[in-house]
Amino acid sequence: MSSTHRHTQGTRFEIRYPSLFSEGRGYAFPCDKHGRVDMDRLSEAGRRNFLFARAMVGREFATPVVHAA
Repeated sequence: MSSTHRHTQGTRFEIRYPSLFSEGRGYAFPCDKHGRVDMDRLSEAGRRNFLFARAMVGREFATPVVHAA
């Protein structure tokens, strides 16, 4: 196993949906390096918030960006 592969396995990622209107506000959810969120691992409130943020891109939230957490 290469050191790069080990590093990727240990790195955690989150997808962030920044607010279009309030700097520093928005939502962040755990995801893989490709931005895929495992909705089964989210709480009920987390699922509702994720679906809301995803639906409101361009209206309330900017295009989401994946970051190493």
